[in-house]
Amino acid sequence: MNLKEALHSNPIFTLVAQTARQMRRETYVVGGYVRDLLLKRPSKDIDFVCVGDGISLAQQVAQNLKSQAGYTTDVTVFKNFGTAMVKHEDYELEFVGARKESYQRNSRKPIVENGTLQDDQNRRDFTINAMAISLNNDSYGELVDPFEGVKDLKRKMIRTPLDPAITFSDDPLRMMRAIRFASQLSFDIAPQTFNALIDHAERLQIVSQERVTTELNKIILSSPPSYGFKLLFHSQLLHQFFPEMVALQGVETIDGKSHKDNFYHTLQVLDNLSQVSDDLWLRWAAILHDIAKPPTKRFHPKAGWTFHGHEDRGARMVPHIFRRLKLPLDQKMKFVQKLVRLHLRPIALVKKEVTDSAIRRLLYEAGNDIEALMKLCRADITSKNHSRIKRYLANFDLVEQKMQAVEEKDHLRNFQPVISGEDIMLTFGLKPSRVVGDLKNALREAVLDGKIRNERDEAFAYMLQLGASRGLKPVENHSSK
Repeated sequence: MNLKEALHSNPIFTLVAQTARQMRRETYVVGGYVRDLLLKRPSKDIDFVCVGDGISLAQQVAQNLKSQAGYTTDVTVFKNFGTAMVKHEDYELEFVGARKESYQRNSRKPIVENGTLQDDQNRRDFTINAMAISLNNDSYGELVDPFEGVKDLKRKMIRTPLDPAITFSDDPLRMMRAIRFASQLSFDIAPQTFNALIDHAERLQIVSQERVTTELNKIILSSPPSYGFKLLFHSQLLHQFFPEMVALQGVETIDGKSHKDNFYHTLQVLDNLSQVSDDLWLRWAAILHDIAKPPTKRFHPKAGWTFHGHEDRGARMVPHIFRRLKLPLDQKMKFVQKLVRLHLRPIALVKKEVTDSAIRRLLYEAGNDIEALMKLCRADITSKNHSRIKRYLANFDLVEQKMQAVEEKDHLRNFQPVISGEDIMLTFGLKPSRVVGDLKNALREAVLDGKIRNERDEAFAYMLQLGASRGLKPVENHSSK
């Protein structure tokens, strides 16, 4: 690739180079943008390093953008990190002064000093992120690659510039980043680098959970995500923050009867789902759908291995896991919790004749998340028996056809009973009580069972019957209207 031509094709680099020249500031494009340019991957995040004050360079770039092109560009300064961010159109330009870093044993906050380009490249996490392209007059467009990052790109290899033991001990988050890049790029991790992951896995505990989870989510969104999770497991990093998932691994055999390895089954479900959805939270539902199998595992001499109630127990585990991993405790968590709780329901339907009542209840409980639930259930069919998979998927087709027919007729996705608790109290002259709740539940069950339609007159008449069976009489002059 002709890097000089690549730089000339984007006016941003011309402007930054001109500004750096005005300020007599030695400046380079560095890091991920260089890597992605060589890999021909699109990128809108561009990092610049200069020998000197990066913040003042950013401020002058913003001023020149305003003067030359009429752009009003804000500069966001991060004084604690010595960096500044300039947003231009859909680009994010980050500027930093070249620096060298040293670390103390029990902290990942470095002691930072001004440095040279070489110092800055030495502190980079991986060889493929330690390359720089010159924006200087005498060497414009030349690649500075002291650690053979280009060779590692060709070899598809993740490797640290310096001794990986030092790299990971200094900043343990780099261990998660190693696996994230391997997973996103489908690269291998060099043996010495991977051994250092194992040796320093426990150092991850000094990193904030928020930063670990940010990297984890990027691994989950990679393709296929199972590759990243296998690296996390075998490096022992997963053990540091996600013991519930680690507990899924393994097969136990008693009297010649074995259960499947639920860790690798979960990864297969996750991969299956990733082929049809990029939704992070649906992928989290795949990760957690069987999370309660270890605590619910039982062996019975006749039945073999069972995991009764793992869907309900798993749903109860979801908030605790989300809280510990610093994941959002809002509707996203409730969505995952709902899918974990319901993931066996469609599978149960394909094993017997599908009744309208069962379909109504599933539609009522899943609501607008029914399509997501069905994607999860289809992904959950993992077997070496291809005819069995084909049979299950065909049955799912029938279930979905039935759901569509029932939904068109009964509109149960956002089911709201036409008779409210207030209606019941006014009709029978009741105060808030258990009786009112019982009547509401009985009306809902009648609709879901197909005994009555969810229409005002029909539901009101049925409510009067229910009341009469409990010895209740409507107050005078109260009607269904």
